[in-house]
Amino acid sequence: MEFELQRSYYKEGTNSALFYKGRFFGFVIELPWLNNQRNISCIPEGVYKLKSRFSKKFKHHLVLENVSGRSLILIHPANNAKKELGGCLAPVSSLTGIGKGLNSRTVFQKLISLCYQAFERKENITLIIKS
Repeated sequence: MEFELQRSYYKEGTNSALFYKGRFFGFVIELPWLNNQRNISCIPEGVYKLKSRFSKKFKHHLVLENVSGRSLILIHPANNAKKELGGCLAPVSSLTGIGKGLNSRTVFQKLISLCYQAFERKENITLIIKS
């Protein structure tokens, strides 16, 4: 299974469109690109494997593997990148500004459902990030 994230970079944040099988799936918000610095930058473009993860804070969510110089880069719900993200990615249903969106939980639940079904089938899930 493969997802593609097409980014647009801005000084205040990063907005992206997420595609699955060539079809629009939702938007994604992230922090701005600040040379991959921990907790204040989005991660580099590239190809990442997604894995399932559980925590008390986010319950079931996703983690990106092998992010250069970083760890625990998650996909979890958030509607404001600067206030709620520390380098992670958050799907949203609509964009309200740079690094801001609405209804994150709705799109996140659709993404989690699709991914966890694939995990049960022992499929690999890949996220391709590009501009």
